[in-house]
Amino acid sequence: MSHDLQQTVALLSRTPATLDGLLRDLPDAWTLRNEGEGTWTAFDVVGHLAYGERADWMTRARIVLESGEGRTFDPFDRLGQVRESQGKSLNQLLDEFATLRARNLDDLRALNLQPADFDRRGRHPAFGPVTLSQLLATWAAHDLTHLHQLSRILAYQYREAVGPWSRYLGVLHCAGHSAA
Repeated sequence: MSHDLQQTVALLSRTPATLDGLLRDLPDAWTLRNEGEGTWTAFDVVGHLAYGERADWMTRARIVLESGEGRTFDPFDRLGQVRESQGKSLNQLLDEFATLRARNLDDLRALNLQPADFDRRGRHPAFGPVTLSQLLATWAAHDLTHLHQLSRILAYQYREAVGPWSRYLGVLHCAGHSAA
């Protein structure tokens, strides 16, 4: 499937409700435990997504449209949520994420992007030239990556409790991107 803005927005607009339905008011035993040393909790993941709404996607889209490859994107602090989430509850982070995402999607729609805009290029600090289309598709895939991660984090909490069924539960055998 190639990138399609309407399909991207359709997916991005659903993430806040998906997170809310999965995580709101869950006991801390589910949301503040991780998959082991160096991995994230559900709280961390939601904080990361909220931080990304402030510091990444629309900021970079605007750079592509305003400066093209003439301005390299600022590096993204993949642990920025640690500082930004201090003193907040998970429910506050869920609300914050939903508000930021809605605002960003409104801003994205207001850009009234035309087909030629999707081929415009910006400069990523590690990857070099990237298109606006690639950036927007990555935004959607990033959401899906973290939804997958959340299912793993939550399932991990019952890894012992499921007993012999573990061998049939693929979510308990998936690894490779716990910290991002």
